[in-house]
Amino acid sequence: MKPLLAFSLAALGAALLPAQAEFRLGDRYVDNDGDLVADIPTDESEWLDPSTLVFAYTPVEDPAVYAEVWAGFLDHMEKVTGKRVQFFPVQSNAAQIEAMRAGRLHVAGFNTGSNPLAVACAGFRPFAMMAGNDGSFGYEMEVITYPGSPVRSVEDIRGRTLTHTSETSNSGFKAPTALMAAEFGMVSGEDYETQFSGKHDNSILGVANQDYEVATIANSVKGRMIERGVVTADQLEVLYTSDTFPTTGYGLVHNLHPELQDKIREAFFSYDWTGTKLAEEFGRNGEDQFIPITFQEDWAVIRTIDQANGVEYNCR
Repeated sequence: MKPLLAFSLAALGAALLPAQAEFRLGDRYVDNDGDLVADIPTDESEWLDPSTLVFAYTPVEDPAVYAEVWAGFLDHMEKVTGKRVQFFPVQSNAAQIEAMRAGRLHVAGFNTGSNPLAVACAGFRPFAMMAGNDGSFGYEMEVITYPGSPVRSVEDIRGRTLTHTSETSNSGFKAPTALMAAEFGMVSGEDYETQFSGKHDNSILGVANQDYEVATIANSVKGRMIERGVVTADQLEVLYTSDTFPTTGYGLVHNLHPELQDKIREAFFSYDWTGTKLAEEFGRNGEDQFIPITFQEDWAVIRTIDQANGVEYNCR
């Protein structure tokens, strides 16, 4: 089914301009160079140089699936860094952020919506993102329902329940909440009720099995699930498609030894995807390389959405 509606991120940014506020790091971090991410400590005694690096991928689907998907890449990181690398199967975005903040997680891919929180509160320094061979990247937020659902348009959500994934998800909660208010005049909790499924795959399966009437999801996750045969395209209908958002941001904790940080970056950008599990899985979205990114530029629209939703990063 062809999407019925699409919005312009540029128009959203202009509409929400008065809500903007300065993005700030938590008190334990400093940003002297003004790039919006935590600086590497100047005191060498604060540097981490662990014998085992711990890596976690954002918990959008079954962690057991992704342990195998990432195994070859982590082997490559071991060779480049000279460190043992362990996959950490996190169950929630909050657990992933807390693990990095506590020093138990060193390298990670944080989902789009969690990136600002990880940067502000966990000292996360994102530097890479998956992209296609032509450098294109990102995904779209979709509002989905099932064939025969009583929800035939976004306006039909009024008075009903909209299923989100989690409060830290951009496409699963933050972006649609801001856009429902800005574009359709519907306020969450007033004009419609909300519930949370926990993850994108839960929402997609819930709609496909008609447990949820309507949900907001990342179409990259949907595409991979359809390719694997978890759901079929004819079980879902798309009511709304956004412009493109940046996808999972990969990076490391700010206080790793600077030389180790350089080697970890090298591991990402020197990895040969050809014939790998990573290429098999993420090639479903047309992704086959890592490209360099910056939080300051590539996450500007996400920070705007957070500001529109009144998000505050309470980093204790």
